[in-house]
Amino acid sequence: MPSRFPNEFVYQVVSLLLAFILVHAIFVALVRPQAELDARAIAAQLEAEPEREPTRSFYIVIKDYEQEACFVLMLWALAILGYKGRAAWRQQKLLGEDVLRLPEGLPIGPEDTRELSRTLESLPATQRHGLLPRALQAAIERFAATGNVQDVSTAARDLCGAEGERLESELSIIRYIAWAIPSVGFIGTVRGIGDALGQAHRAVEGDITGVTSSLGVAFNSTFIALVISIVLMFFIHQLQLMQERLVLDSERYVDHWLIRRMRG
Repeated sequence: MPSRFPNEFVYQVVSLLLAFILVHAIFVALVRPQAELDARAIAAQLEAEPEREPTRSFYIVIKDYEQEACFVLMLWALAILGYKGRAAWRQQKLLGEDVLRLPEGLPIGPEDTRELSRTLESLPATQRHGLLPRALQAAIERFAATGNVQDVSTAARDLCGAEGERLESELSIIRYIAWAIPSVGFIGTVRGIGDALGQAHRAVEGDITGVTSSLGVAFNSTFIALVISIVLMFFIHQLQLMQERLVLDSERYVDHWLIRRMRG
């Protein structure tokens, strides 16, 4: 199977740059200006009615740099998930087709392997390098070499198992992003608490505005990071489930449509 690493790496880099540009543009043009307006409105409201609880603004909650970084990482992860999910979906569609194009009930002998190989090689390149055609090809080649049906079953199962491990390892970058998002949120927490401690002398003097603002940074960044992480983990598990089903369904397809019809 040709290596997809260069194309996938380029896609990941480009998607990261686009995610950063999009999110940063939204924050500069909309979020931070609106957050500043909301902060002024809240300050005016508190000055006029000190006993009234101010309305919490969504823009103020997400305005800081840590939240911006979390949204960038979220879009980046979703772009990678979409890329891998589309690839798995296209391979899953192939399971509903008659790839071998054999008459129903026709037994398969070693003399049929060359024709079956040509049938698989005639598939479009986007399909030919998928899991199912490769598993079928490995089984056919093993049958041509040994004529032993048990060896064919072992070859197909080993290839599907190796593909499952490869798909699992390729999720490492997405899992890293899912881990990095809460970490970025905790960085905001540390920064906010540090700023609050640096303004403790003002609180002693009676001015707690700076302390509350810094604590807001701390709690808001953690809140947004955890919410994004929860949402992202849901999509990660859905992709993992799709890939596991692809591997298991491919094994069943090879067993039902090929191995059971072989005669040694």
